Amino acid sequence: MKVVLLKDVKGTGKKGEIKEVADGYAKNFLLKNGFAVIANASAVNENNRQKEAVAYHKEMEKQEAVRLGENLKEKKIVLKIKCGENGKTFGSVTAKEIAETLKKEGFDVDKRKIEVREPIKAIGSYQILVKLHPEVSTKIRVEIIGEQKA
Repeated sequence: MKVVLLKDVKGTGKKGEIKEVADGYAKNFLLKNGFAVIANASAVNENNRQKEAVAYHKEMEKQEAVRLGENLKEKKIVLKIKCGENGKTFGSVTAKEIAETLKKEGFDVDKRKIEVREPIKAIGSYQILVKLHPEVSTKIRVEIIGEQKA
């Protein structure tokens, strides 16, 4: 019996796939538990429309990431960090602080998409990778300046 899977079923297939399965398995497990529907013309057409919609939304996400990446490309942001008289810093700059600074400048970037490989604990200039989408990434320049503690 041909069925369209509505959910991922271990050992059978992924959501949206059309599979040929044993009649008993289909009737007693897949259909009964709502994991699949019989693959008639309307079910197949609905499945195809859903796949097209998912592909369209993924493409739109990618295009939005490309636009944001172009705006962020080689963007320079300045962060102040407290330091002592000898230039030694207190704490470090994190991805969260970089994301907050970008948000203040009008760029909505999730902190989990900012790759800070090791904590920034010194004054200077750093190249930071921002992964906006699995296929789109860009680099921003982060300038860390010292702020004397009073």
